[in-house]
Amino acid sequence: MRLLLVEDDDHVAAALSAILAKHGFTVTHARNGEEALQAVLPTAQGERPSYGVILLDLGLPDQDGYQVCGRIRKLTTTPVIMVTARGDVRSRIHGLNLGADDYVVKPYDPGELLARIHAVSRRNSGTEDTAGTGTPAEGTQLRLGSVTIELPTRRVSVDGESVPLTRKEFDLLALLAQRPGVVFRREQIISEVWRTSWEGTGRTLEVHVASLRSKLRMPALIETVRGVGYRLVAPSA
Repeated sequence: MRLLLVEDDDHVAAALSAILAKHGFTVTHARNGEEALQAVLPTAQGERPSYGVILLDLGLPDQDGYQVCGRIRKLTTTPVIMVTARGDVRSRIHGLNLGADDYVVKPYDPGELLARIHAVSRRNSGTEDTAGTGTPAEGTQLRLGSVTIELPTRRVSVDGESVPLTRKEFDLLALLAQRPGVVFRREQIISEVWRTSWEGTGRTLEVHVASLRSKLRMPALIETVRGVGYRLVAPSA
């Protein structure tokens, strides 16, 4: 797999590139935001560079990493994993809202990073932004009070107002909305939405739930069942 590493520290980049190379990755190193954006632009012949994953450090010298993520997402659907020391939930949600597929907090174990790389590449392999992963059958629409979920087009609206969601946010909401009131175990959600059983995905699940509550402006829509998982509480019409 070819991988784009966006990291301004040459020593960190060299060490990480060596680890990735041992696991079969071909690494292209960008030292700042501008180099990263240039790396994903089509060539003069119109060919678009093919990367399996983009590892994006947020502490870049020329641009804010969040801004770079947003611009990358407009140029390519390649999965983006943010790598940063900013570990608070608000920062994670902000990154996911900009289109990041996952978020790894420094310091991290190399094994964890490799697992996340394989997870996002596996679940995005052969898909586009409009493709589903583990969501219900096409051709149906779900109405839950003021919330409308259009499965074929992957659109969500509240009181007729469109709410933009990331791929995994939509997949998570659509899964829970299939059976309102039914508790989905965390392991089940991770298996069906992320298509992995890796326990480290649990934190990502929490961030996605928090992001959905915020975007839909319905904190009570998704209820946490302590020690078990989550369920969707259908709002009144």
